Parts: sequence; structure tokens; C-alpha cells
Amino acid sequence: MANDQIQRFVFRTLLSLPSPILRAMSGGTAVYRGGRTLDPRFQFMAAMSARAPAAHTQSPEEARRSSATGLAAVTGGTEPGVRTETIMIPDGERSLAARAYRPAHQSPDAPLIVYGHMGGGVIGDLETCDSFCQTLASIARAPVLSVDYRLAPEHRFPTGLNDMMTAWRWARDHGSRFGSPEGRLVIAGDSMGGNFAAILCQDLRRAGEPQPELQVLIYPCVDVASETASMTTYAEAFPLGRALMTWFMGHYMGPEDSPADPRLSPLQEPDLAGLAPAIVVTAGFDPLTDQGEAYAKRLKDAGVKVVFRCYDALAHGFTAFGGAIPAADVACREIAGLVREALEGRLRG
Repeated sequence: MANDQIQRFVFRTLLSLPSPILRAMSGGTAVYRGGRTLDPRFQFMAAMSARAPAAHTQSPEEARRSSATGLAAVTGGTEPGVRTETIMIPDGERSLAARAYRPAHQSPDAPLIVYGHMGGGVIGDLETCDSFCQTLASIARAPVLSVDYRLAPEHRFPTGLNDMMTAWRWARDHGSRFGSPEGRLVIAGDSMGGNFAAILCQDLRRAGEPQPELQVLIYPCVDVASETASMTTYAEAFPLGRALMTWFMGHYMGPEDSPADPRLSPLQEPDLAGLAPAIVVTAGFDPLTDQGEAYAKRLKDAGVKVVFRCYDALAHGFTAFGGAIPAADVACREIAGLVREALEGRLRG
């Protein structure tokens, strides 16, 4: 057995210990902030991560490697009956990589779900959300197209966002390749992918193009300069805190970019009327939790149908932790179930 497999086995064995033991190994008492109690497995992981160099003290290349190694130990496994395919999307003289997921029991009229992964626009890749995309495809009974958009600082704003729009427009014209009716699409993403999904809906409206059938925003970043209470209450949260958020935006934004630009901060868009129905999900232990809830409320106030969920005991990034944290796996499956209900017309706000 390779060293990384041994480390993964040992780590997951530790995480399977009873909650009181995990709390004792990570400080002795429960972590309570803002009226919420952190899941003991996230608490244990936070304590372990404090022994390693913080991501915001590393170079982007180092942070990408350490993030990939860490997530490999906690991500979920493969979902039965879901097959994958590597896709190369034409983009001028280059190609944009993507991964397609097709469930065995795909609904014949299910739209194609275009997905953007998390990572602050700086880290992450197709592996980051691989397990969740499989879960989403299987439970929603819909094909998923996960996009490997370009990252900062090599490619700053709005490159990654533009890559998502390129993938969206290509997907709109090639749905039949994945067993979906052409033109029927859902946009989804977590964290920075949620930022892209929210902005894409706004950009489509500005361009006079049809909205997605649904937007799925999972712990989205919708205000890059937010100063809400959760930015202070969860400033030291794991795996995303204020320092790392500042590090991400320092690499993602250029010196001429304004945080008030709705194409960076979709919460700053004054008019949200006419946007796609939304599922908005937040994590409790997350500096972004207030802004995600605020965006859901503003969508609803603008007449958009919205379903909002907050997983109080979980932390930012939980869709990538389903293999080691049972509550995260349950949340992922519930979110996928909400998407299926929405696609079948059974979702109630």
C-alpha cells in the first residue's frame, strides 16, 4: 500500500472515532460560534490543519498541491452507475477541459447541469468536485458538465468567469451529446463556482439571453468585500477564514478591479428581477454564510423563486468532505435531492 493510501486510511480511521473522543483530541470542548456548534469531525480536521502551513502563507502552486493532497484524504468515493468522460470545449485557438457525468438512470428530459468548482478562483480543479458531481448526477438523474476554468494569478478576473460562459454557451448547443434536450440547462457551483453561477445568470439577462432553468449556489461568494458579522464571527474558521479569503482575492483581482463591480460581487447588482429560480445553500461555520443568505433574500424579494438551506454544523467546502464526514455526505445528497425535485417541478420555496 502506497504512503498516501496509508495516510488516507489512518486519517479516515481517526475520523471514525466517537464524537467525544474527537473533541477531546481537538481541544476538549465543542466549538460554539454565532449560535452554532461545529461538527466534531470538522473540529478535529481544523485542529490537525493548524499544525501545517496555512494556505495563505503559500504560493498559489504550493496551495494547489497541498489542497489537492488534503482533499484526496476526505473526498467521497465513486457513485455506482455514473460514467465519466473527458470533454474538450473549443475556445478560439485553445480548448477548455471539462468532465461529463452520465447517470445510469438519467431522466430523458433532464437538463444538462453546468458546474463550477470551488477554490477562490486560485486553486481547485476537476478532482475537487468529482465526488459531488457524481452524487449530483446520480440523485438528480441528470448529466453534469464540470468545467476546468483557468485560475489566477496566471489568469486573473474575468478569465475564469469568461471560461464558464464559454462552456455554458457550448453546452447550450450540445445538450443532445449528453442525452439532454438542447437549450435546457442548469447552472451550479460551490464557493467561487457559485460566484460564477450567480454572475452568469446576471450576464445572460444583460445580454437578453434565456435564463437557466435553475441556478444552484452552494456557499457562494457573492460579495468579495463583505463586512457582514459572519466575516468576523468565523474569521478563523477552517478551511476558509478571512485571511485566506483576502489571499484569494489578492490573486484573483487586478489592481484596477473594484469589489463593487457586480461581475465580481453579484450581491451588488441593484436589480435581481427576472433571474432563474434558485437553490441557495450555505454552511454555518463560514465567513460567507451571511452573504449567501442575503443573496437568497434579495432574490426572493425580487420575485425569484428561492429555496434556502443552511447546514449549521458544517463548514465551507463541505461538498468535498463527504468521504470522511457523514453529515457532509448527507448534506450533499440532500442538495442533489433538492435539484431533482426542482427539475421535476416538485420544489417548494
